[in-house]
Amino acid sequence: MIRVSANDYTRRGARRASTLRSKAADMIVWRAQQFIISMTVTEPNESDRSARSSSLDISDQEMRDLSAQFVTLAQTYFAGVAQMPVFTQKSGDEIKARFDAPPPIDGEPLEQLLTECQAMIDGSRHNGHPRFFGYVASPSTPAGAFADLLASAVNPSVTSWRSAPAATQIEKTVVRWLGSMTGYDDDAHGTLTSGGSMANLTALLIAQRVKSGANVSQQGLWNAGAPMTVYASDQIHLSIPKAADILGLGKQQVRLVPSDDRFRLDVSELVKAIEKDRQDGLRPFCVIASAGTAATGAIDPLREIASIARYYDLWFHIDGAYGAPAAMVSDQRENFSGLELADSLSLDPHKWLYTPVDCGCLLLHDPAAARKAFVTEADYIKVHEEGETESFAFWDHGIELSRRFRALKVWLTIKYYGARRIAAAIRDDIAMAQYLAERVEAAPEFELLAPVELSICCFRYVPVRYRSRADDATDTEQQATINAELNQLNERIMHAVQRGGNAYLSNAMLHGKFGLRACIINFRTSRKDIDITLEVVQEAAREIDRKDDSR
Repeated sequence: MIRVSANDYTRRGARRASTLRSKAADMIVWRAQQFIISMTVTEPNESDRSARSSSLDISDQEMRDLSAQFVTLAQTYFAGVAQMPVFTQKSGDEIKARFDAPPPIDGEPLEQLLTECQAMIDGSRHNGHPRFFGYVASPSTPAGAFADLLASAVNPSVTSWRSAPAATQIEKTVVRWLGSMTGYDDDAHGTLTSGGSMANLTALLIAQRVKSGANVSQQGLWNAGAPMTVYASDQIHLSIPKAADILGLGKQQVRLVPSDDRFRLDVSELVKAIEKDRQDGLRPFCVIASAGTAATGAIDPLREIASIARYYDLWFHIDGAYGAPAAMVSDQRENFSGLELADSLSLDPHKWLYTPVDCGCLLLHDPAAARKAFVTEADYIKVHEEGETESFAFWDHGIELSRRFRALKVWLTIKYYGARRIAAAIRDDIAMAQYLAERVEAAPEFELLAPVELSICCFRYVPVRYRSRADDATDTEQQATINAELNQLNERIMHAVQRGGNAYLSNAMLHGKFGLRACIINFRTSRKDIDITLEVVQEAAREIDRKDDSR
C-alpha cells in the first residue's frame, strides 16, 4: 500500500509543495505534437486518391498544422486558466446564438475552427481555476489530458482482450493499483466506469444478484421472493436511490438511516431499521456506507458497519467516489479503517486523482460475484481464446459492451507524477479546507455548519443583525423565520458568487440550513485563493444589502 506522511513535504511560503505543474509540461506538449505527427498516414499517391476520393485522411502538412494549433490551444489554456473568470460571463442566449447552427455541408478553415474552440473555452465553467470549489470536480493535469488524446487516436473499444490487448491489460493494472493505493486490496478486481453513479449501479446489481437466491437474470423479480431492502445514511449520494429505481427494487426500498451530529450514519439506527424489516417479512440484502459524503465529506464508521453487515449476511458496499483516494494519506488512514472489509468499493479517478472526465471505478475482492451478475452468451461476442489472460472480457464484469480506453489517463497520470506526489496534493487539499474552516470560525459574520473531515467546508453568512435577532428569539417559530431568511440570503449570495466569475461555491442543506459549500480538490488552490473567496462572499452579501436598501 502506498501512503504519504505529513512530513514527506515541506511548505515554502505560499507555494504548495504538491503543485502538479511542472517545467516538464512543455516536454509533454512537444512529445504530444511529435506523436500526432508520427501517426500521420503517408499522403496517398494519385492512384490511391482516385480509388477512394472520400478518404478522411489528411496530408502530412495538414496534420502538422492541426496538431500544432490544437496542442498550442491546450497549452495556452493550462497556462492561463487561473486568470480566466471561473464561470463564463456570456449569457445562455449569447452561447446559443454562437453554437446553435445547422451542420456545415463543407469543411471549414482551421482558423475558423480555432476561433470557435476559443469561443467554447470562453463559454465554459473552468474546473481548473484555483477558486473553483463547486460540487466535486477537479482540474485535469496535462499528463491526463494528453493521455486522453492518445487514447482517442488509437481508439480501441475495450470490450475484451482480443479487441484491445494492451488497453485491457492496462485497465486491469490500473484497477489493481487503485485497490492498492487506497488500502482496499493489493490484488483488487473490477472495472472502470463513466463515474460513481455507474459504479454504484453496478455494485447494487451485483449485490442483488448475489444475495437474491433466485435466477433473477432469467426470471426477473416476479418470483424472487419478498421485497429486498437497502440501507444507507440520509447523507447518501442520489445515485443510490436512483440505482434502486433503475433495478426495479424501488426507491422506497432504500432505507435512509438517520445520521449523527457529524453527518455519519448512526449504527444503532441502522440495526433498528434492519431488525424492523426482518420482522416485517422483508429481505435486507445490502448496506452502503460513505467514505466521504458529497455534502460534507463525512466518513461513516466503516468497521462498525462491516460488522453489522457480516452479522446479518448483507453485501457491504462503500461509496468512496469522492473520498476514497484520501486513504493514500497516512494521517487520514485511521478515518478509513474498515475500507478493506467492503465487498465492493466505488471511487472516481476523475475526482480526487485529477484525471479528466470520465473515469469512475468499481473495485471488488471477488471477480466471481460480477460474473454471476453479468455473464451472457451471444454468437457475435463468443470468445475463442482459451488462456485466462486472452479470454478475458469486460462484458462479463459490467454493464457496458462498447467501452472507451479510460485507463490510459489514470495510468499515465500515476506513472508521470507518482503516487507519492498525488497523495501530497490530496493532503494539501485537506489542509486548504481546514484553513478555510479556521478563517470561517474566526470571522463574526460566518458560521461553520459541519466539521471538516476531508476537503469540504460548509458555512453560511450570518450578518450581525441576524445574530442579535437569533439571540432575542423566544420560540421555535421565530427561530424558523430567521433561519428561512438566512437560507434565502445565502442562496442569493451563492448565485451572485457563481455568476461573478471570481470564485465558485455550491451548496448543501444541513439540518435545515442552506450552506455555502467549498469542495477543494484542486492542486492549484492556495491560501490566498481561500482568502479571496471569503472576500468575494462578503462583497456579494454587501451588494445584496445595497440593492435591498435601495428598494
